[in-house]
Parts: sequence; C-alpha cells; structure tokens
Amino acid sequence: MIEVTPEIVLTDDEVQVRAVRASGPGGQHVNKVSTAIELRFDVRGSPSLPEPVRARLYKLSGNRLTLDGVIVLVAQEYRSQEMNRQAAYDRLLTLIRKAAEPPPPPRKRTRPTYASKLRRLDGKAKRATVKARRGRPGGDD
Repeated sequence: MIEVTPEIVLTDDEVQVRAVRASGPGGQHVNKVSTAIELRFDVRGSPSLPEPVRARLYKLSGNRLTLDGVIVLVAQEYRSQEMNRQAAYDRLLTLIRKAAEPPPPPRKRTRPTYASKLRRLDGKAKRATVKARRGRPGGDD
C-alpha cells in the first residue's frame, strides 16, 4: 500500500515497475546493468483515484500520459537501481498530490475606484506638462 494523501491510497498492483537499461554515457557499467526504472501507472483503470483527481491528473501529466491513460515515468539520474526506483515513486506521488489539491477559486473581477482613476489621470496630466515644456525656448518646434 502506497499512501499518497490521507484520502488516497494506492495498492501495490496499480503501479508496475520495470528495470531498463539507462541511456547516455557511462561506460561498461551502463551497458551491462539495468539501473534505470520505468514506472507505469494506469490512471484510467485506477480504482483508488476520485474522478476530479483523475481529471486533473490527466491535465498535469502532459506528454508522460499515453493514449491508453497510462502515466510512464523513467528515472535514470542515479547509478543505483534502488535510488532510481525511489525517485520514480517520488515523482508519481508528487504528481498525484498536486492533482489532489483542489483548484483555487476563480478570480473575482474588480473595477478601479474613482479615486484611483483620478490619481492616474492626474499623473498623466503632470507627465504631459513635463514633456510639453521640453521644446526649445521660444521655438514653435
């Protein structure tokens, strides 16, 4: 059991973890050992996620989400398979926790006060007089 939030708990069989070979430089060690971790989580088929969280998770996942509704996370930052596994789980939990947060209420539009409008116009008028006085003395330019 993986506790994401007090309300959301994932079962172990909902997350598939597979060791794969890491890409990039690294010499013999990288070529011989499967240290990278590919974590798959089926968002569409998960019974643990409430519907609003599932919808927000779809949006947050971006290009990590397949057409089948599966989030694929690949962790290969570390040389240790266990550390990469932990990093992949941390990323998944962070993503789900972010999706579990309720969205902020929509912004209520406000209008500027009458006094703030007058201050703005007063400032514009002062600036206009400063600029108008910049011409050559006595010139019509």
